[in-house]
Amino acid sequence: MGKTLFFTGKGDRGDTARLGGAGRLPKNAALIDTIGAIDEATCAIGLARAQVQDPILQTALPEVQRRIYRLMSHLSATPETRATYTGLVDTDVSWLENLIAELEEHLPELTGFVLPGDSPTGAACHVARATIRRAERRLVAFNDLEPGIGPANLAFMNRLSSLMFVAALREDGLAERPLTLARSQATIPVKSP
Repeated sequence: MGKTLFFTGKGDRGDTARLGGAGRLPKNAALIDTIGAIDEATCAIGLARAQVQDPILQTALPEVQRRIYRLMSHLSATPETRATYTGLVDTDVSWLENLIAELEEHLPELTGFVLPGDSPTGAACHVARATIRRAERRLVAFNDLEPGIGPANLAFMNRLSSLMFVAALREDGLAERPLTLARSQATIPVKSP
């Protein structure tokens, strides 16, 4: 087996190819910006995944990242070949909703907005949440330019930020740190799951 090269030089002029397409497009195109934002989101999830203590999250976050890669391949495909790269479907959204429901079972009722930063791992989950929100905005904007992304792909990205919010609260609880509220000096205790 030969050595893998991690560069090709094909994009040195500032362009790149789409899956299934013969042409090239500039790296500052809306599609590439969208895929880049989603890639940043999965990297932020990876940073959180490297720190989480919750066994449910340790198992679930790699699965989330695999689904995001399916979404990125779906986006990368030309409109003519997009059906070959199916992206996400309703069962992926349902899986995520069920995961969120399972994780929020032991969380306290929130009485205000929570400030990120009550534990290092919780803060990493909040950074992932905010990064996902940016990626979702780019995906929505790109869908306006090139319709046909599929509603499950949009819904998954929307739910994903909710997952990372719940993950942050769970991790703060595992760190035995109360949640700091934005509008007051009050905190909300979080019990470990």
